[in-house]
Amino acid sequence: MFSYLLFLLILVPFLALSAWASAKVNSTYAEYDRIPNRSAMTGYDTATRLMGKRGVHDISVNRVSGKLTDHYNPSKKEVNLSQATYGSPSVAAVAVAAHEIGHVMQKKEGYIPYKIRNILVPITNIGSRLALPLIIVGLLLDIFWQTVPYGEWAVYIGIGLYGLSTLFMLATLPVEFNASRRAKKMLVEDGILTNDELPGASKVLSAAAMTYVASLLISLVYFLRFAFVFLSLVGRRRN
Repeated sequence: MFSYLLFLLILVPFLALSAWASAKVNSTYAEYDRIPNRSAMTGYDTATRLMGKRGVHDISVNRVSGKLTDHYNPSKKEVNLSQATYGSPSVAAVAVAAHEIGHVMQKKEGYIPYKIRNILVPITNIGSRLALPLIIVGLLLDIFWQTVPYGEWAVYIGIGLYGLSTLFMLATLPVEFNASRRAKKMLVEDGILTNDELPGASKVLSAAAMTYVASLLISLVYFLRFAFVFLSLVGRRRN
């Protein structure tokens, strides 16, 4: 009981951080989406110009529904910009569009953390679906059928798969921060934003980055919780 209360005491601040980060990215985007950039470039214009000037001509730029649903799909060679970004000439829109082109350039230049994250994607997708059920089944087997050895192995596998999800989030951080650095540099180099407009773009990108930090911390807390519960059960059974 004490360990669970301790887990909650640790988890709650990180959940609060995640909620704050989500609210912050939305409010920051909304603030700088009301400020037009002086070049009058939209998110779509920004994406196509940045790629064109860097010799990338095989990636399409599409509009997708939603807000802040922007993403780069390397397998389909698509940069998908949300409705809020695609046609908006705001500081926020060009910052987000440039961030996605940052990912395009990471792939083009063979950025190592980007390669590592992409290798982890299919494994993580499987792991995130199977990890929690395996952990629960394994713990139940250990509690109710202690003579059956499969419970221990099920928990081992479940914790390992969940750990892969945490590892994926850890690998995501340098990729996202690097894409934002690239974005700010490209925006100034190509004359889309001026130096005095750049702080606004930086605030939008920094707020978005905090959501990844919060997700990693929550995932890490859950991973350590699962590992601690399992080690406690194993220690109790051996005693």
